[in-house]
Amino acid sequence: METKQPGISGYWLKLIAVISMLIDHTSAVILEQIPGLENPAFLMRIIGRLAFPIYCFLLVEGFYHTRSRAKYAGRLFLFALISEVPFDLAFSRRMWDFSSNNVFFTLLFGLLVIWGVEGIKQKFVADVYGEKAAAIRVILIIVTVAAGGFLALLFRTDYDLSGIVTIFAIYMFYPKKVKGMGIGVFVLTLLASIIEAAAFLDMIPVYFYNGTRGKQMKYFFYIFYPAHLFLLAMIARAMGLWA
Repeated sequence: METKQPGISGYWLKLIAVISMLIDHTSAVILEQIPGLENPAFLMRIIGRLAFPIYCFLLVEGFYHTRSRAKYAGRLFLFALISEVPFDLAFSRRMWDFSSNNVFFTLLFGLLVIWGVEGIKQKFVADVYGEKAAAIRVILIIVTVAAGGFLALLFRTDYDLSGIVTIFAIYMFYPKKVKGMGIGVFVLTLLASIIEAAAFLDMIPVYFYNGTRGKQMKYFFYIFYPAHLFLLAMIARAMGLWA
C-alpha cells in the first residue's frame, strides 16, 4: 500500500488529462460544427492541448514501472483496435476511415520506440564496444525513432511523427520530469502547431507529481477514450451535425 505523500498522484494527472481531452473532443466533434460557436470552441481546443503531453508523460512513467512491458503494449494495441470505430464515427462520421487512426496507436508506437532505445542503451556499452559504443548508440537510436515516426505517419495516427518524438523527448530526460515535459511540449509545438504551446501549463501538475499511482482505476481511463468518443458521435448525430 502506498503511503500518503505531498503532491499529487498519477491518478490526478490522468484525471486532468481526461477532463482536458473531453473538453477538446466536445469542441471538435460538436461545437465546431455549429455556426456562431467558433470562439468558445477554439478556447476549448486550447484547453484540450493539455491532454496529450500528460498521456505521453504517463506512458513513460508506465514504461519504467509496469511489471510487464509486453502486456502494457498488448493493452495499448487492444484498446487501439477497440477505439478505432468510435474515433472514426466521431471525427469522420463513418464507421471506417483509414485516413486517420486513434491516439492509442501513437502511444503504442511510442512505447515500442522507447523500449527499443532502452535496449540499445543497455546493449551497446563501452565495456564491450569500446570507443565505438557511443556512435553506434546514436545511430541506432536515430534509426529507431525514425522507424517509429515512419510507422505513425504510415498509419496516419493522431499526432503521428510529432507524437513519437514528444514521447521520446520525455523519455530521454527521465527522471527529470518537469524538464522532460517542457522539452516534450517544445518539440510538439515545433512539429505540430503553435497552439500546442498551451500544454506548457502541464509543467505545473508534473512539478507537483509525487511519483505515486494513487487511486486505482486503470481500466476506467482506458475505456473512457472509446466510450466518450462514441457518445459524442451519437450526440452529434442526434443533433443533425453529421454531413
